[in-house]
Amino acid sequence: MRPPLTLARTTGTLAVLATAALAAVAIALASGSVGVAFRDIAGALTGDAQAEGAAVVRDLRLPRALAAFAVGGLLAIAGALMQVLLRNALADPYVLGISGGASVGALGALMIGASALIGPSAFAGALLSTLVVFAIARSDTERAAWAPTRLLLTGIVIAAGWGAVIALLLALAPAAQVKGMVYWLLGDLAGASDPVAPLAVLGVTLVAALAIARDLNALSHGTLDAAALGVSVPRISLALYALAALATAAAVTTAGSVGFVGLIVPHAMRLAIGNDQRLLLPACALGGGTLLVIADTLARTIVAPLELPVGVLTALIGVPAFLWLLGRER
Repeated sequence: MRPPLTLARTTGTLAVLATAALAAVAIALASGSVGVAFRDIAGALTGDAQAEGAAVVRDLRLPRALAAFAVGGLLAIAGALMQVLLRNALADPYVLGISGGASVGALGALMIGASALIGPSAFAGALLSTLVVFAIARSDTERAAWAPTRLLLTGIVIAAGWGAVIALLLALAPAAQVKGMVYWLLGDLAGASDPVAPLAVLGVTLVAALAIARDLNALSHGTLDAAALGVSVPRISLALYALAALATAAAVTTAGSVGFVGLIVPHAMRLAIGNDQRLLLPACALGGGTLLVIADTLARTIVAPLELPVGVLTALIGVPAFLWLLGRER
């Protein structure tokens, strides 16, 4: 029987996660083809141009590490929100078609050579996928309007449809672009030179989700219980999907398709810290960010000078981790 969670335990867990995030970023800044001592990292971050590797740390590794943290946090929060909405621990943005829509929008922009439109196109694709799923899954005979089972099945079908569109785009793309598009689909942080936008979206998403955390706690026990407590279930459902779409679009725009983070991190954090969304959501942001920073560091160093797609590393880490979590929960 799992011991009851206390305030001291949950606070300690968040402190450990924050420490792990800082340690992961520090290791990312020190690791690479040019080794940088930890004592030189502080000098590089404070503007000391004489510090060894200062330019490498400030201009290359720091933006990439922060972007990785933001993407991991966004995917983990999106997964946690989807799992509340569907009350299904296997739900994540990739299962429900949000990331598929964002990927189609971004790949379409890449295919026509409009790199500046990748971000808006990804968000438009995610939003379109959200609207289609909700329009099809709506049932006038359901008291809560959007039943979790209908949403899940509709999302799976829409995700399969987006997968077919992605395959079509790859088949029609010029041969010179196919390799880059496939690499991007596997997850790639090599071009993440400006982490400001994903970090800003992470902050906005987390604050907005925490603002409705009490309603999320009620919704996690079922739509009927939530409605009895005065929660507007259709409004909260739309808010959850909109926030998940925003987070997923920002993550896909920055790093391409990175799987498993939105699935395993909320599951692991729920086992460690409980299901109170006021604590779970910040824990997911920290845990997801830490995981992706570690995965990206390994991706660019494990077979250096070659770089692996970060999505490959998250899958290799995620599959055994998720199986272990399932075994532990059982």
